[in-house]
Amino acid sequence: MKPTKRVLIIGAGLIGLKCAEGIRNRVSQITVLDLAPRILSSILDDDGAKQVQNHLESKGIEFRLGCSVKRFEQNTAILESGETINFDVLVLAVGVRPNTGLLNGVAKIDRGIVVNEKSETSVPDIYAAGDCTQTLDRSSGQNKIMALLPNAYMQGECAGVNMAGGDKHFDKAIPMNAIGFFGLHVITAGNYTGEVYAESKNGNYKRLFYDNNKLTGYILIGNVEKAGIYTSLIRERTPLDSIDFALVCEKPGLMAFTKEERMAKLGGGVT
Repeated sequence: MKPTKRVLIIGAGLIGLKCAEGIRNRVSQITVLDLAPRILSSILDDDGAKQVQNHLESKGIEFRLGCSVKRFEQNTAILESGETINFDVLVLAVGVRPNTGLLNGVAKIDRGIVVNEKSETSVPDIYAAGDCTQTLDRSSGQNKIMALLPNAYMQGECAGVNMAGGDKHFDKAIPMNAIGFFGLHVITAGNYTGEVYAESKNGNYKRLFYDNNKLTGYILIGNVEKAGIYTSLIRERTPLDSIDFALVCEKPGLMAFTKEERMAKLGGGVT
């Protein structure tokens, strides 16, 4: 790609922004456009999205948010507002849809192929796993598509064991994302409902969401060390009154758990 090229990216989600990062030093101008009022609208709240946007803008990436393209005329995008954006290269990063055609008219399909905790479809002995499926989100209790590698991996293992005659369950799927842009790291998981623990200092951003004595989700920007502690709390539905939650909020670590829980997590036993 020539360094004089102007690039217009439609979509300010994970794919669009990683594309912008990857080509930034190869082109002269990058403009990212999205219908949503903030970037990464499916995984960040307003304040978190603004922090990441500011970081990307400092690297020379421009944004047009809360707007859409009315039509294209050659190498010009005409927005609904009447504004025009000239470009040499157009990138469409507007998401994907599950390919459910194989089971149309055979198994139950909503937005994706509906599976149970054994990765089995509504038809006995027919299994499905990965991005084409719709399954239970443990953090919210909703049945939804979660097209993410960790869930696909564990679903696939579950389906394989059961197809081979075993008995395995996977009921701990949650939405989660880990990504970085120009050295700024972002990890999110779960859903953002309930009360909020908020912390913003030294360029780091943390939001923990909890409800009914359970951690439901989190957003970490900058310092993402030990994010797995929070992910585990969500997956295991750990009662927050069984740990030192105040300590976990400020500094996640095994010391917030009881001795028995620490030994279990480390794979040991209690004598």
